[in-house]
Amino acid sequence: MTPPSLRTAVLVPCHNEEASIATVVADFRTSLPEATVYVYDNASTDATADQARAAGAIVRVEPLAGKGRVVRRMFADIEADVYVVVDGDATYDAAAAGPMVKRLLADQLDMVVGRRIADDSGDGERDRDAYRRGHTLGNRFFSRVLRVLFGSQFKDVFSGYRVMSRRFVKSLPVTSHGFEIETEITTHAVEVGAACVEIDTTYRARHVDSESSLRTYRDGFRILRKSIVLFQELRPLRFYTILSAMFTVVALALGIRVLIEFIETSKVPHFPTAILAASIQITAFVLLATGIILNAVGRGRRDARRLAYLTIPHPTAGAEAAH
Repeated sequence: MTPPSLRTAVLVPCHNEEASIATVVADFRTSLPEATVYVYDNASTDATADQARAAGAIVRVEPLAGKGRVVRRMFADIEADVYVVVDGDATYDAAAAGPMVKRLLADQLDMVVGRRIADDSGDGERDRDAYRRGHTLGNRFFSRVLRVLFGSQFKDVFSGYRVMSRRFVKSLPVTSHGFEIETEITTHAVEVGAACVEIDTTYRARHVDSESSLRTYRDGFRILRKSIVLFQELRPLRFYTILSAMFTVVALALGIRVLIEFIETSKVPHFPTAILAASIQITAFVLLATGIILNAVGRGRRDARRLAYLTIPHPTAGAEAAH
């Protein structure tokens, strides 16, 4: 249980979840009785807001559709020491919230992620199918992509069940519009060196009358694009070095024949190819210089983000001071 001196907020972003939102609110009010449950209705066209309000939640509205937009609004609006963020589809185990909060405070962590494990109780077959095949493969693929690009160690980067400290939430500059938000949260954790862990939590199938807003290929493309943009912004030297190396390989492939002929005959019979190869190599040098310059600029931004993160104390610091 959270110490009474600390404020805990349960944040539930949801779109058209009237079939499950009342269950989510009731379960989290039971699991974390000291917490305030906020439901952010994200452009729903059904009775999501009414069901949440009747279940005892504080309901607020974000009219612009997109999970990233509603998360940005929640983090800006709500003042708390501990934030529990969970999807409104009743697929996550509310009973795990208490242990997750306890782990965050006991180990002075900044984020505890609920790593999804299929629930074999009840309708086992339907629960094991809670992950659509495309979503499972996509989760594994992007977990590896973020590990390679940023050094992330998360195995479930798209989990919608997270407990976060105030300093992590308030230092997170959310720019995403949709489901790319989890990618942005992950890269922010790596950039500021936040202390994070994953805890296994059961994951159930959605309610039969509930439909996921995630579209495998459309949102997968957006997430990939966001990952590349973040890689370019946060790791500019590596990004532009890779591009420079690719251009250099192309320039060598085009110019090697010209160079060999020049060595053998002292002539350049394929002059247009030589010009093209030289131009591509010059572009490679420009890209490398761009990476060096942007890396110097980005270092200042990274330091500023890190300082913003460090200026906000961990929730346990205030509790220890009061004690």
